[in-house]
Parts: sequence; C-alpha cells; structure tokens
Amino acid sequence: MTTTTPHEAPVATSAPASAPASEPTSEPTSAPTSEPTSEPPVAGGAELSEEEFTARLAPLRREILAHCYRMTGSVHDAEDMLQETYLRAWRAMRGFENRSSLRTWMFRIATNACLTHLEGRKRRPLPTGIGAPAADPREQPREDTSVPWLEPLPDDLVWSSAPADPADTTVGRETVRLAFVAALQHLTAQQRAVLLLRDVLAWSAAEVADALDLSVAAVNSTLQRARAHMANVQDVPPLEPTDPRHRELLARYVAAFEAYDVAAIVELLAADVVWEMPPFPGWYQGPEAVGELIATWCPATGPGSMRLLPTAANGLPAYGLYMRGEDGVHRAFQVQQVTLGEDGVRHVTVWFGAELFARFGLPAELGPQEPAPAD
Repeated sequence: MTTTTPHEAPVATSAPASAPASEPTSEPTSAPTSEPTSEPPVAGGAELSEEEFTARLAPLRREILAHCYRMTGSVHDAEDMLQETYLRAWRAMRGFENRSSLRTWMFRIATNACLTHLEGRKRRPLPTGIGAPAADPREQPREDTSVPWLEPLPDDLVWSSAPADPADTTVGRETVRLAFVAALQHLTAQQRAVLLLRDVLAWSAAEVADALDLSVAAVNSTLQRARAHMANVQDVPPLEPTDPRHRELLARYVAAFEAYDVAAIVELLAADVVWEMPPFPGWYQGPEAVGELIATWCPATGPGSMRLLPTAANGLPAYGLYMRGEDGVHRAFQVQQVTLGEDGVRHVTVWFGAELFARFGLPAELGPQEPAPAD
C-alpha cells in the first residue's frame, strides 16, 4: 500500500473497404479437431448484414477477448484488439467459404492482429518479474510509470454471473490466471502466439503454421522453447475459495483491513507471502515485511478508514479498497487480488487508479455505512 469503463466495449461492424494486405485473413484448409464443429454454416459472407454479422460472432466475443488479453497482458489493449478483429473479419467476410469453422477463422485474425500490435512494444511484467530482489519496506515506495505493467482481467468480461451460461466453459480459468499471463510476458510475441494456439486452443502444428505463415518445424521449435520458459517461471496453482475455511479466511482478511489491524493482517499471511503493487516496482516477501509496509506507508489512520467491496479478477477473489478522505467520503483507492495457499494468503497483487473500479463495475465512492444494530 502506498499514498499515492463499462464491462463490455462496443464492437464496431463498419469499416473501410479493404483490410491491410500484410495481415492474413484467409481461411486455413482445415479446422482444429478440438474445436466444436456444430456451428451452422455461413451462407456466403456477402449475404450477411451488419446485424447478422454481429449476432453470428457474438458467442465468440468472450473467447476472443480472453485470447487477446493473454497475448497483450492488458484489458485495454485486448478490447482494442477485439475491435480490430471484428473490423478485419467484416472486411474479409466476403472471402469466408466455410472451409474452416468460424471460430478458427476469427482466432486466426485475432492472433495476427495482436502480433501486429505487439511489434516494437515492451512486455508487461509484474514487479516480481523484472528481476530485482525484494524491496525494503522501510523505504518509501516510488512508482515507475515508464513500465507498461500487467493489468488485471475482471471476471465479468469473460464469465457471466449465471453459472449455467454455456459460454462460460469456453474460457478456462487456469488460462487467464495472473501467474499464467505474467509467465507469458517472458516469451516473445511469436512464442506466445504459438503456445496459446497449440496448448490453449489445441490447434495442430500444421494449423498454427498455416495461421502464422511459419513452417511446421519452426512451430515445433518455437513451442519447445516457449514451454521451457513457462516451466521456469510459472507459479504453483492457487486454491479455489470453495472450502468454507477459505471463505472464512477471506472474510477475516477483509475485516482486518477495515479495522486497520496490521497484526491481524500479518497473522493471515503465509510464511512466504508476496505483496506487489504496480506501478511501484518494489515487491515484498514475508509477513513481517508486508506488515511493516502497511503500517508505515498506508494512509489509513484507524478503524473505518478503509472499506472493501468484493469482486473477482483473473478467476480469483479480488477487492475494491476505498480510502476515507478528510471529508469522510470513502473513494476508490486500489484493487487487490488475493491468492490463497494452504497456510494463508500466499500472494496479493495491488493495482491503483479509480479507472480500474469502473472496469470492475465498482462505484467511485461509497455512501455512509449503516450503523451496526444494537444488541
């Protein structure tokens, strides 16, 4: 801690007459066997109206957004790439002849759009991924806005709140975990594309080669290097907060922050806990270091200074933390994603900025709390 949009972007469906010549939008000769093949055929792209086009692609929206997020590490960039994918698809729809599934064709366009976008851009790390040792909590954290940091993904963008939605099964939670997406940032853009198409979307090497204009040998070599890098940097799988004990731990975590009880916070942390908070490049390890960081630099003054509202990011619990100002109003301060381990809170990633709260559907300010009922 330091002193320091709507849920879904609209999808454009009209565009200039032609797509950039350098970006392939033609179909591969066959669809991945792992993908559903029950889609009704498109009876010629030229016959589709804009409304029909939008309706036809609507079921793919969340999948493509998640794919673009994995590629870019940014929700903002992913939404831009989703728009670009739809625009390119609309321009090229006349050439779609049903030789592949619509899903395969769209992911081909999305992947190449992301690769073009990533040319010359820096990777998006978390503080733990920049290679520096753990920071001293006694030193004031100083932000570094020159780094394009990895962003959180609000769950509502890729999963509905209704568990029965069949589209929810198309985006596996493990494929958008923060640790997984952070690990992807250690790869080149081409390695990311190959790994995601092969290991997440289950395309064959030949299909990936066709989509990315590579040889099959180059795809296999790239995949081997990418898997080796991922094995070196990926974290252990987090615990799902489905057990009553884990839900109780999260409730105690919220209560400790709202009481500004640093000792209680420290008691809930695992022995190897990591705390990081982009855009501050320093990261902290161990309960004592995290406790000292909060006690020294958190602007809270006592119980009631902070209020937390639950949300979810990258498939794990998250909280919007509101800090009380001098006027008594609690305003958006930071979003925390909390990862649980067997012995307590194992990892906390914190992002600052009121704009994040809009992305998570959280208010910018909180009204007065209702007084506790009398005994």
